[in-house]
Amino acid sequence: MSEENSNMLLGVRDKPPALNWVLLAIQHVCAMFGATILVPIVVNTTAGADVLSIPVALVSSGLGTLIYLICTRGRSPVYLGSSFAFIAPMIAGYAIAGKASVFTALMIVGLVYVIISLIIRISGKAWINRLLPPVIVGPMIMVIGLSLAPTAISEIGLDLDIIPWQNLIVALIAFLTTAFLAVRGKGILRVIPFLVGIIVGYIVAALLGMVDFTSVMAAQVIAVPEFYLPFMHYDLNFAAILTIVPIALVTMVEHIGDHKVLSEIIGRDLIEDPGLDRTLLGDGLATFLAAFLGGPANTTYGENTSVVGMTRVASVYVIGLAAIIAIVFAFSGHLTALLTAIPAPVLGGISVLLYGFICVNGLKILIHNQVDFNNTKNVVVAATMLVLGLGGATLSVASGDLSIAISGMSLAAIVGIILNLCIPEEKHE
Repeated sequence: MSEENSNMLLGVRDKPPALNWVLLAIQHVCAMFGATILVPIVVNTTAGADVLSIPVALVSSGLGTLIYLICTRGRSPVYLGSSFAFIAPMIAGYAIAGKASVFTALMIVGLVYVIISLIIRISGKAWINRLLPPVIVGPMIMVIGLSLAPTAISEIGLDLDIIPWQNLIVALIAFLTTAFLAVRGKGILRVIPFLVGIIVGYIVAALLGMVDFTSVMAAQVIAVPEFYLPFMHYDLNFAAILTIVPIALVTMVEHIGDHKVLSEIIGRDLIEDPGLDRTLLGDGLATFLAAFLGGPANTTYGENTSVVGMTRVASVYVIGLAAIIAIVFAFSGHLTALLTAIPAPVLGGISVLLYGFICVNGLKILIHNQVDFNNTKNVVVAATMLVLGLGGATLSVASGDLSIAISGMSLAAIVGIILNLCIPEEKHE
């Protein structure tokens, strides 16, 4: 047994027996699978084009996790998957300048992580709390969740004059299944409510004749994912960069929070060992590689942290095997076709909860950190961010042939940081 918490059945560097190893890894795959594939599905549905590929997202997730494990020297049992924080920015970036610009911006996100990890190694991490206090991070996460709300409504069809009754039934069943398992589920089922909700909704939709299995029948057993190589077909668009890259500041805080939670579970401070510089480096290189291949940005997955807590197994060998299994799944043509055929109402029912959960997580940050909204400065910062982020504000600057636009969440984040740094603290009589 390694030096981790004595409550852990297997420590970080312990290797489980072969059969248990596989079973534990499969649990981690189930935990990450629903969320990881949901990101490309939502982005493509909302954008009305194939911006992201499900198989590439799975490969990116697996390879990114392996890179993370290497960067942290096998000292941190974290799984990386597709980040929900970048859904709306990727859709906006695609609308601004196309797919190539999105992947270029995401590669820069990875580089930002790497640069910040180097700064932390040199100067420490105290400045992060100064730059990104809870009053900035909380509203930013709320904006991320609420800005996606219209997508869920559209997928169900609640924005139509006449809503097909099949849509309502399928969305409601997917919603209720997910909600029930999130509240009352036991064991692994409580960790994967979104995956089970998708499966149940999918089955009901198929029984109602809403699924076309033609592409599934025609799919190949083994299919190589359609990797995208931005270094060959990239587009450096500053408007897309300014739309996507600032979100890295928010996901960096999410990264720190997830590692703190996992630290409590395994009984060792991961921020100190292997160190925040190494964990951010791993996350940044993983995101860079994901974008290089044409996948979404990576982030630490709380679902897999929950699996570690539930199974009391923190072995990085299990995490590594789960990453390899995810990569293997990406080469299954039938699996890809099945996932692509998921009806929109299924996703809509799931997304009502999912986007709401994201928003509430931002609210929980404000509550947990006891942000004082009797302090007018905090009210000004949070209120401004919410209005700019949800109101669709855009700030454009043009000079000759060069045009740069900052909009939505990115504008809210930048303005929030500036306001928090520049507005003096309130003085009471």
